[in-house]
Amino acid sequence: MSSCDRCRKQRTCREGRVSLWTTLREDIEAVFAKDPAARSLVEVLTCYPGLHAIWLHRVAHFLWTHGHRLLARMVSHLNRLLTGIEIHPGAHIGRRCFIDHGMGVVIGETAEVGDDVLMYKGVVLGGTSLEKKKRHPTIGHGVVLGTNAVVLGPITVGDGARIGSGSVVVRPVPPGATVVGVPGRVVKINGQRCWRQVTLDHNKLPDPVIAALTRMEERIARLEARLHDLEKEVVRKGRRQKET
Repeated sequence: MSSCDRCRKQRTCREGRVSLWTTLREDIEAVFAKDPAARSLVEVLTCYPGLHAIWLHRVAHFLWTHGHRLLARMVSHLNRLLTGIEIHPGAHIGRRCFIDHGMGVVIGETAEVGDDVLMYKGVVLGGTSLEKKKRHPTIGHGVVLGTNAVVLGPITVGDGARIGSGSVVVRPVPPGATVVGVPGRVVKINGQRCWRQVTLDHNKLPDPVIAALTRMEERIARLEARLHDLEKEVVRKGRRQKET
């Protein structure tokens, strides 16, 4: 079965209820799938704060949705103290999400994170309003959020999108898009990629500013070469006139 066939099969059962053990197993498998540094089950269970943060959040979210708001916030605060990752208990986190090197990650109350999301340290899913309504982002399935990426407001990041390191995203992102810069700009859309395919090449993102500067340098070099040829031609004509 191809990777895309597995994607379609897993998508069809995404809405079904999943047992606790299945969820825990998927979270562990996500670590091995998305971090080549993971070597053993014991190492993953003991040395991955991103995994611990997800599990503690699942406890806090259960308490939050069952009306134990203060206890949920206390568990969330304990999660922050232990892992350096702050996830509001009201946030919705999907299946097989992995937070790699998660120190400084902040996920707000009304944020929604889809399945198979990969995020690195310093990611912020923040709000832009003081009103008690949906004010944090919705992250689609299979999204990669690079180091220190910031997504602000009740916007949607489409399935399979990649947010470059250090980008600040304040506008909706279409599915399969690559976003870089401050503010974030869509520089590439690849609709052919399987939406669940894992890619760790978040460092290989196009930079539109560098591309523009490169084109400018090439044009200046061509103009300088042409000017040099014209100067040589003028000198030759001047010599001919003196000789005559």
